[in-house]
Amino acid sequence: MTQAVTTAGPDTALARCAVVFDPGDPARTGHLSFWCPDGAALPDGTTGERTEVTLVTAEDGTATLRAVPALRLGVAEALPVLAHAARPGTDAHPAAAFWGATAVLALHLSARSRLLPGVSPGGYDTWRAGPLDPEDITRVRALAAAMPPEARALPRPGTTARLPEPEGLVRAFVDAVADTLPRTPAAEAASGRAAFAAAAPQHVPQLRAWAEEISAGIDSGVRLSFRLELRTTPGEPPTPVLVPWAHSLADPTLAGPARAVLDGSLPGFGPQAVNDIAQAARRAAGVWAPLERLLPVPGDLEPSDAEIDELLGHGAARLRAHGIDLHWPAEDSRALDAVAVVGAGLDAPEDLRSFFGGADAAVGFRWQLTLDGEPLDETETRQVADAVRPVVRLRDRWLLIPAALARKAREPELEPLTPIEALGAALTQVAVAGRETVRVAPTPWLEALRARLSDPEGGGEPLGPPAALDATLRDYQLRGVRWLDRMTSLGLGGCLADDMGLGKTIQLISLHLLRQEHPATTGPTLIVCPASLLGNWEREVRRFAPGTPTRRFHGAGRSLDGAESGFVLTTYGTMRLDAERLGAHSWGMVVADEAQHIKNPQSSTAKALRLVPADARIALTGTPVENNLSELWAILDWTTPGLLGSHGAFRTRWSRPIEAERTIAEEDGGPRQDTAARLAELVRPFLLRRRKTDPGIAPELPPKTETDRPVTLTAEQSSLYEKLVGEIMAEIRGSEGIARRGLVLKLLTGLKQICNHPAQYLKEDSPRLSGRSGKLELLDELLGTIVAENGAVLVFTQYVAMARLLERHLADRGVPAQLLHGGTPVAKREDLVRRFQEGEVPVFLLSLKAAGTGLNLTRADHVVHFDRWWNPAVEAQATDRAYRIGQTRPVQVHRMVAEGTVEDRIAAMLQAKKELADAVLGSGEAAFTELTNDELANLVELRSTS
Repeated sequence: MTQAVTTAGPDTALARCAVVFDPGDPARTGHLSFWCPDGAALPDGTTGERTEVTLVTAEDGTATLRAVPALRLGVAEALPVLAHAARPGTDAHPAAAFWGATAVLALHLSARSRLLPGVSPGGYDTWRAGPLDPEDITRVRALAAAMPPEARALPRPGTTARLPEPEGLVRAFVDAVADTLPRTPAAEAASGRAAFAAAAPQHVPQLRAWAEEISAGIDSGVRLSFRLELRTTPGEPPTPVLVPWAHSLADPTLAGPARAVLDGSLPGFGPQAVNDIAQAARRAAGVWAPLERLLPVPGDLEPSDAEIDELLGHGAARLRAHGIDLHWPAEDSRALDAVAVVGAGLDAPEDLRSFFGGADAAVGFRWQLTLDGEPLDETETRQVADAVRPVVRLRDRWLLIPAALARKAREPELEPLTPIEALGAALTQVAVAGRETVRVAPTPWLEALRARLSDPEGGGEPLGPPAALDATLRDYQLRGVRWLDRMTSLGLGGCLADDMGLGKTIQLISLHLLRQEHPATTGPTLIVCPASLLGNWEREVRRFAPGTPTRRFHGAGRSLDGAESGFVLTTYGTMRLDAERLGAHSWGMVVADEAQHIKNPQSSTAKALRLVPADARIALTGTPVENNLSELWAILDWTTPGLLGSHGAFRTRWSRPIEAERTIAEEDGGPRQDTAARLAELVRPFLLRRRKTDPGIAPELPPKTETDRPVTLTAEQSSLYEKLVGEIMAEIRGSEGIARRGLVLKLLTGLKQICNHPAQYLKEDSPRLSGRSGKLELLDELLGTIVAENGAVLVFTQYVAMARLLERHLADRGVPAQLLHGGTPVAKREDLVRRFQEGEVPVFLLSLKAAGTGLNLTRADHVVHFDRWWNPAVEAQATDRAYRIGQTRPVQVHRMVAEGTVEDRIAAMLQAKKELADAVLGSGEAAFTELTNDELANLVELRSTS
């Protein structure tokens, strides 16, 4: 009997277990079994199938068969664990470390396209690793020699105690990885057969002869490759010649021209070498037709100019996909290349602000040919463009010219770029030319601008605080103001993404005052923010910029008459209603505070904000990315339009490749993500991100302690929980699509409400509250201590109904408390904040959506999350209402978690897998609608906590 257990992502605890590999047919259906040689229990909460395996183990020097508990994983599921085990410094079991090293070899072979299609003994499609270089074979043999006994403790099929041969087992695992990875449309293109892109095994015995033809050169004694040589005759241009080379599979170090094997001048290949070479040549001719001229006896081949051009294009890739390597001339080494130059023929603009703001400005974009990285001059470029054969002599060297490169020499001009596109190309060193992403080289003035923007200090003379500012800026705040001023003075926007509580408001006020000191940048600043922050902005402006005109554009009778300077404060809701009126006014700067409100570019809020023009646009947010990269696009496309291209182009060029690279990196056990690094280079100058934990940012902040507070369900809660799970899971198993997703959300919402209090779930009008909820009992205990010690506490819940129940319960107990939720009028919100900050009320109940951002509540030294949002970023924002600049006391964060419930499992996931939580759980409950029925049942099952 097996038991399914689930979680997400590799569990590093598994790396401390021993591992055995059980090959499958086809290879990708093999499995790895993790087991504990010392009899210890397998780690809890790990993905896979719990079962038993019978292994050969040594006890008192005698080999015996023993059944042991094991966790069985497929190859794809096991790769992240093995990649972790392969890293230096881990406490992995030697068997796990061994299979991890073997997995790394397999991944490297796959990355080098060392893959061959075949048909398994059972008649299924399969990929395998090959052809192997001498270094690869040496590594396979070294691994086999180092295999720990526990790594091959699984007996050979059909035997009782015979262990598998190490080298064969290593090859079987390498082939299993090779068969697992290339299940993409590219695999179909490389093999020409759809079956080899399918994840599920395909029964294709009819392809066996075809596959054997492809791989026969690997299985026989000789593998054939080709070398393109340039043979010269004095006084004549060189003649390209394709030379077949033979490689011994018995001795990978033995290789030479095929003609030397055929005439007997290269010994060591054996008596079958002649036939093997002839067969390999026939197979190669089946891949690339011009090789038919090598038959029946392979010799040197003089390809035509058209055939050389085909080789330089797709011919070499086709041969390589079938295990046939093509080597270029040593003196050529693909040294002739082309780079796209941005800004050619354009002098540095005198006024960059006008340049970037100009609608009709264009930046030249053209091809520049290079040799060994050095640009060709006009004469050399013309030689390439005018060449009638695919060879050219440059700088005393004969070189091959691909047709595509010659076209670039003849037609160097590309479609011009906009100024912001040119800047983006300079920052990332790449750009899109047609449908191709190409390397670029910025001209000196663009390179200088790139360096200036990439320098956090921006170079030049240090900028002091504005004269009208009535405050002393901290060093990091002054650096932020300098950055904001530099970006806006260049006509560019930016996103100030400091952690909540680090003073984004005072930095923005300082920027406004600085802009008023220069005639070219004067003008009113429009602040668009949530309604709850209007009062805070008004107080902060009056405090730090006394005398600066400040008005609210909000409520009945709102007007812009006379708003020619200072600050105008409005809400996102009002902005949506009056976008045309606001857009008709002249603004020096528009600021979107809590800019996550525009993270959905299709929302009416985001569309309305784009109707309000300004000389400068600044976004303020503590969470520029909550759920996915499209949110970053939405914010930066507003502050700096065109920087990231259209939304569709951004997803194609950045989001999807980054997701794919992250998956590969997790499988390969490494952090390399080239596309993510390029995107970081692009956005870094436009997004300033500082965290409280950064050195030197906020050393004066007191410590913060975060604690999960487990509570036990009451008997009533347990009964309701199990009943709801049984009822809704039965419906879920019989539904699909949108209906199923709706049921999953209904289940999760109901369970969270039951964990809070039965009265919330049952929607009781006048309920008895005491004695029915473990969370409520713990809250009473915490509040008793906090209030007795003259402390103050914020209590967050995502449910207004629960907040009202807490308000009533505390009133009955005589505990002073107040409630803020989304329906609270603006004036009352401000009064509630004032009363709490002045110490009139020690307990502040807040709905998470209404109060999770923007508020300054540093009177609190305790934060209670009565229920959790399952999104670390949102939870951290709520905590930062208290833990921010101005807080002088240590802050204690209490997260209530109902033991044995879905809350317990999610809390463990958030704690143990923070990176996974950020990537997958960012959308809250919706992330769980795609779980299978078994995975969902395991997640919500009520478990005993005894």
